[in-house]
Amino acid sequence: MDYQVNYINPEIKLSCYHGKLFKTEAAFEEHLLVWLISGETKIIQADEQFVFGAGSTFLIPRNQLATIFNYPKDGLPHQAVAMHLSALRLRQFYNHKEIKPKAVKSKIIGFAKHPLLKSCLTSLIPYFELQENFPEKIASLKINEAINILRTIDENIDSTLSNFDEPGKIDLMAFMEKNFMFNMSLKKFGYLTGRSLTTFKRDFGRAFNTTPQRWLTQKRLELAHYHFVENKKRPVEVCYEVGFENLSHFSRAFKKHFGYTPTSLFN
Repeated sequence: MDYQVNYINPEIKLSCYHGKLFKTEAAFEEHLLVWLISGETKIIQADEQFVFGAGSTFLIPRNQLATIFNYPKDGLPHQAVAMHLSALRLRQFYNHKEIKPKAVKSKIIGFAKHPLLKSCLTSLIPYFELQENFPEKIASLKINEAINILRTIDENIDSTLSNFDEPGKIDLMAFMEKNFMFNMSLKKFGYLTGRSLTTFKRDFGRAFNTTPQRWLTQKRLELAHYHFVENKKRPVEVCYEVGFENLSHFSRAFKKHFGYTPTSLFN
């Protein structure tokens, strides 16, 4: 089995992946604090990329569009502890705290190595070996400990963790032009632009004079062609970066649109 997940409770999990590559699209509903034990994680956002190696700790803020690639490395599987910081949990934590307003960080946050953070996350490992249900009170203590440590090592983290605003209605055209390469459902695109699915489709038609599916396919194929010609990237790499699910579907769509296969550009 290439991919295995063990849970302490629904909010804390240990994942282990032995295959060549595991890809997922992110626009998580909760903040995700990740401690990478081994392997490598590459995260691609619209205007920035991040690469995290073994020992790294990073936070993926909620509602942030990203493509995540997890790889084994140095003969070791991709193994990580992930802690979900839910809105309910954070509301309880910040309920009686006065927070000075600051600009909200809206990108992946990497943390410098710190003994307190490492100790907190390392202490979770033995609990994954327990066969019985993990006590909720201890899980709560561990999550609150992690939040307090983040606040100790990053004075700006409150602006992210204490922000409970839902996405408001924004410029749909500008958002889609920036984020079309992320393989999200139309419903999710609608939510992130502050619209219902019905309103999103209506506004999209007015803005682009076509359907979202047709426009997304064309934009992704054009970006793929750019990567092939200008950046000399290979099809297997480009396929996932521009929002396709698998290489065969991507190759068929590319040939239908351009009249030749991606591989013909490298002959």
